[in-house]
Amino acid sequence: MMDNEKNGFVAPDDQFNADLRASVSPEGWANPEPSGRYNLVVIGAGTAGLVTAAGAAGLGAKVALVERHALGGDCLNVGCVPSKGVIRAARAAYEASRADEFGVRTTGVSVDFAAVMERMRRLRAGIAHHDAASRFRDLGVDVFLGQARFTGRDTVQVEDRTLRFARAVVTTGARAVVLSIPGLKEASPLTNETVFDLAALPQRLLVIGAGPIGCELAQSFRRFGSEVTLFNDVGHILPREDPDAAAILQAQFAREGIRLVMNAAIKGVELRGGEKVIHYEQGGEAKEIAGDAILLGVGRAPNVEGLGLDAAGVAYDRTGVKVDERLRTSNRRIFAAGDVCSVYKFTHAADAMARIVIQNALFFGRKRARALTIPWCTYTDPEIAWMGVTEREATTQGIDFEKAVFPWAASGRALSLGR
Repeated sequence: MMDNEKNGFVAPDDQFNADLRASVSPEGWANPEPSGRYNLVVIGAGTAGLVTAAGAAGLGAKVALVERHALGGDCLNVGCVPSKGVIRAARAAYEASRADEFGVRTTGVSVDFAAVMERMRRLRAGIAHHDAASRFRDLGVDVFLGQARFTGRDTVQVEDRTLRFARAVVTTGARAVVLSIPGLKEASPLTNETVFDLAALPQRLLVIGAGPIGCELAQSFRRFGSEVTLFNDVGHILPREDPDAAAILQAQFAREGIRLVMNAAIKGVELRGGEKVIHYEQGGEAKEIAGDAILLGVGRAPNVEGLGLDAAGVAYDRTGVKVDERLRTSNRRIFAAGDVCSVYKFTHAADAMARIVIQNALFFGRKRARALTIPWCTYTDPEIAWMGVTEREATTQGIDFEKAVFPWAASGRALSLGR
């Protein structure tokens, strides 16, 4: 049941990871015997699935929840929780390194990377009880651990159990994209699903992709002491963000010593002795950079494989399960929520979509996902946040707007904080 590549919390085998596994993927879990038809079968126990299952059960529905790896999904196990723990430690290291600017004298700053990662695992294990299989069982949810596969328009097979349902919701989330670059697989690249297993700090880290994940971890590892090179295929980092804000962060990256390789076309990866060498083209010139580890941060792919969606009459493609504004799939009995069907792959968006599914699936509601206004934050330093449409989107859509700019340099509080 446990899969190190997917779950990212098997290594090291310490007490914190043992406690985590005991909560979200307990060994020897006995799946219940299905009894009659479920009001709602939830496939996938990440944020969207957990919110849907708990909310529906709390309203008196008969609910089954199926998870093939670990309850809590990416957010708890390999996403929000571990990444924020690591980012916070990196910020502490950075602030300590510039304490002299504030008149605070230090005798030198060093990072104990093993201690940083142990703190992350301790925090993650401490939070895990909220997503524990036993907690959801106690809420009245039938929890099944195993692979779910639709066998018809109203049936799901889990191991040797058949679940019949009036309604179902697909909340299987997404996974890290792995690029088809020659030699990359042989170099065993890290993703967000494996990077939190690291026991030692890579001396030289090569990061492919300058989206939110790539930028957050590139800055963190640089602050821990790694030599970091950040690759992107366009001319700047964070291409989905406001260009003005992204430019401020890009300048900060340069000040912190992150090597930026923009407009780079990666051609291949070579193992050369103990090194991992990225071959790329930039401005028509062939170049290479060697490192000790490669981290991929190039986006997320929806988990639609192995679910038997065709047997259920559920339409999908490489972008995910297809849903209408009410989050219904092409099978009106089946809904979807979260990363498997949304372009907004955020925990809070999955939570909000789950609440829409509860209303629409169980109470014939007419709630529409497009009514959501989604906030977005990239947890770099400085952070970049927005809500609603961006300036670029407003321009593209022909929406009139006014633009106001207020620099932090004009704020007394920002100046006093060293911002």
